[in-house]
Amino acid sequence: MDTREDVKRIIEKIRPALQADGGDIELIGINGEIVKVKLRGACTGCPLSQMTLKGFVEDAIKKNVSGIEKVEVV
Repeated sequence: MDTREDVKRIIEKIRPALQADGGDIELIGINGEIVKVKLRGACTGCPLSQMTLKGFVEDAIKKNVSGIEKVEVV
């Protein structure tokens, strides 16, 4: 199993939802159990970006990729 490829696959699945609101997401890296991403476009500076990150992005990744415990914005 390649965790990075699994995370990338999930990001590609959720990317259209972020893009529909003018945002985007980029996988920066994985450090152990922590996925590091960069939010782009309308997501940058949006007051709801933390809710999007935790309630949507992190939830989708944790449900579909074993061993991931947290997603952080860098």
